[in-house]
Amino acid sequence: MAIYSWKVIERIVFIAVIKYLGYVNVDMKKQISRRYFIAGSGALFAGFALNLDASAFLADEPIIDIHQHTDYAGRTQEQMHAHQRAMGITTTILLPAGRPLSYGSTHYGVSNGLQVKAGGNEICYAFAQQHKDEFTYGACEVPDFPGAIPELEKYLKLGAKVIGELKFNVECDSPEMRKIYELAQAYNVPVLMHWQYNMYNRGYDRFHKMLKKYPKVNFIGHSQTFWANIDKNHTDQNVLYPKGKVTPGGWTDRLLSDYPNMYGDMSGGSGLNSMTRDEDHAREFLKRHQDKLLYGSDCDDKVGTGAACQGAGTIAAIKKLSPTKEIERKLLYHNAKKLFRL
Repeated sequence: MAIYSWKVIERIVFIAVIKYLGYVNVDMKKQISRRYFIAGSGALFAGFALNLDASAFLADEPIIDIHQHTDYAGRTQEQMHAHQRAMGITTTILLPAGRPLSYGSTHYGVSNGLQVKAGGNEICYAFAQQHKDEFTYGACEVPDFPGAIPELEKYLKLGAKVIGELKFNVECDSPEMRKIYELAQAYNVPVLMHWQYNMYNRGYDRFHKMLKKYPKVNFIGHSQTFWANIDKNHTDQNVLYPKGKVTPGGWTDRLLSDYPNMYGDMSGGSGLNSMTRDEDHAREFLKRHQDKLLYGSDCDDKVGTGAACQGAGTIAAIKKLSPTKEIERKLLYHNAKKLFRL
């Protein structure tokens, strides 16, 4: 008979009880802390009475979510926290917005808050400090704001794991963006970029030059234009969510193959669409780039389960389409752990 520590027994019993009562999904087992157990300690002996196999609750499959926001589309911090727990996320990277400015790079205010009311550096930092066991954070600023580099450096010195999400109306190879890449190189952190044709980070067709110029900087691609261009036949860049079969060899496919410092953030509807539009291609794509792809949710719903939760849908698609369990674990955990040094 296996002997378990009191801490493990706490987790087993409380999850058994709440699962039995239908309160939460078993995947939330990793998120239950001692205070929740104590709050539910009246159910302790009832849990033992269930006589459930402890091993069923000890499988350790953590998930790192590299792309989430505070204040997302009006969602409260408490709702976001519950959402992450409901999805079974064990570590979340909070990506802040830059400061609100009426600049061309923010579409004169339209794109403030990453265009979704996302919180800034101070908010993300404070929340992560309060929940160190589950959250960490990035650093962001409007690239052509005169104080951008000092602001980014302030949070990098505090421990930010990434610069991003960079979602601004700028040329990807502009002098302002190059300063950010140089800062990322100095602090050995990745840069996460939102690619959206004629809207954010212009010049995707030229970005390979930046990958060559900054080989020590790990770049993470995200969003519509990045994922649309897995397809060699994607010629109309105005189409942001293409459907149908994918022909390998698009810009994104080649960047991931040809440059060791190019990675892919699978978050958002665009990341999910890239898999579901052609599942046969997705299986080969995940296999081909298994060391370069990272799970992110970028999901603004308030529940964390069901059809309305795109983040949960992306996890399900990864589990369904990963050719092996090893690849699945790389995408959901190991790649991010290594890249962000978590």
